[in-house]
Amino acid sequence: MDDAHDHAAPGYAATKDAQLRRLRRVEGQVRGIARMVEEDQYCIDVLTQVSAATKALQAVALGLLDEHLAHCVADAVTEGGPEREAKLREASAAIARLVRS
Repeated sequence: MDDAHDHAAPGYAATKDAQLRRLRRVEGQVRGIARMVEEDQYCIDVLTQVSAATKALQAVALGLLDEHLAHCVADAVTEGGPEREAKLREASAAIARLVRS
């Protein structure tokens, strides 16, 4: 693991159980979509469920990003130095990936 990711606990440590619950819910939604396709359900109904799963996964991503900014990035900004710049660049890249998705 490189130095930029080497730390005691992830920013989402306090909300880990909630994040896992959300991810398990998304996992169930995706399994349901697969069943719909297996059962030859109507295209629009499948697409509606894909949209719902996508939104749920985006909500998880935004929650993780919020935790990262509030903890990892905030701590790095307080410490200053090269870690500050690295965390800011990393957060900016993560936001760009989310916006494109």
